[in-house]
Amino acid sequence: MLERPISKAGWTRAAFGDVVRKVNDKVDPWESGLERYVAGEHMDTDDLRIRRWGLIGEDYLGPAFHMRFKPGHVLYGSRRTYLRKVALADFEGITANTTFVLEAKDPAALMPELLPFLMQTEAFHSYSIKHSKGSVNPYINFSDLEAFEFLLPPIQEQARLVEVLSAQRSFKEGLNGANDAATNLKRAILLSAFRPRGGTRDAFPPHWTMLEAELAGDVQLGQQRHPKFNDGSNVRPYLRVANVYDDFIDFGDINKMHFPEDELGKFELKPRDILLNEGQSLDLVGRSAIYRGEIPGCCFQKTLVRFRCGDGLLPEFAQLFFQHMLYSGQFAKIAVKTTSVAHLTAVRFKKVFIPIPPISEQQTLIAAQSKISDGSRSILRRLSAVKSLIRNGIWFDDLH
Repeated sequence: MLERPISKAGWTRAAFGDVVRKVNDKVDPWESGLERYVAGEHMDTDDLRIRRWGLIGEDYLGPAFHMRFKPGHVLYGSRRTYLRKVALADFEGITANTTFVLEAKDPAALMPELLPFLMQTEAFHSYSIKHSKGSVNPYINFSDLEAFEFLLPPIQEQARLVEVLSAQRSFKEGLNGANDAATNLKRAILLSAFRPRGGTRDAFPPHWTMLEAELAGDVQLGQQRHPKFNDGSNVRPYLRVANVYDDFIDFGDINKMHFPEDELGKFELKPRDILLNEGQSLDLVGRSAIYRGEIPGCCFQKTLVRFRCGDGLLPEFAQLFFQHMLYSGQFAKIAVKTTSVAHLTAVRFKKVFIPIPPISEQQTLIAAQSKISDGSRSILRRLSAVKSLIRNGIWFDDLH
């Protein structure tokens, strides 16, 4: 915490290019003696830490990989800047020329430790996105970034801000670790509860019932998106694959279309219906969440499969089994693969065997996982708050 409020006295207007330089240290990766390289996919959105990398000599490196970075340098993904990829290097390595290697020009003017936090602010990202060129694979030049203006604190204030922002980052790292631990615990429990061979008849206790999904409940694919449904007498909000995540539904971007009145019985959702991604990337196909009536009269699109439990099967238990199928890769195994999307298909999903223990055993697993999920949601809320603090920049003023 700050011991006293931040004073803006002595703060000056600065351009990014006045205090930051692009490092152009070109080397031959094969002759450099370096072991690691960092590509765009190794950098995560809104995460300064580099958690993954490739090994020079073991992977193919294109001709663009010739820029050396060192500990303390800031890496910035100049392609698709809306992905907000800013990373602080803690080792020496190679990156591509599309990843800018940046450093403070003069530590007496801008503390190097403050630079990555400046580049995580909403103002910096908004500027970069606005000034990017191209539509399919937008990019920004460093010369465009040089014109970005912000208020620069005196060096004494910078030191205090670095202390605060570093503490926030450490707290965020701790929350990420706690969330990873909760996720791993949840997956371990599910893998144990449903056995590694879940979905086969002989993998579960003999007193459990095994039913195909079409017998354990009602399976329905959503309505096909079509121009003829853009307007009509029964326009309804609907959920699509972009709304359904692992164990939660995002209601922030809801589309609408017409659903014929005589087909509402198929497409209108009821509380505790389970929705699964029908068409997704191979690692996410079958991702599921429970709809709890958040939007009355809501329907669903063909990119989703709806499963409505029959008697003796609790939706919360069924969804835990579907999560197990996702985590263990079993949905990916039965999906129909295309060049870019994997399809679960209603036909294949109907033949998935669902284990159904007595209600009391279902409730025991639900209760155990509910405690873990509640903890995860609490962690994620706190993570969101910390990210917002860093992103908005408690020290940044909009100049426009």
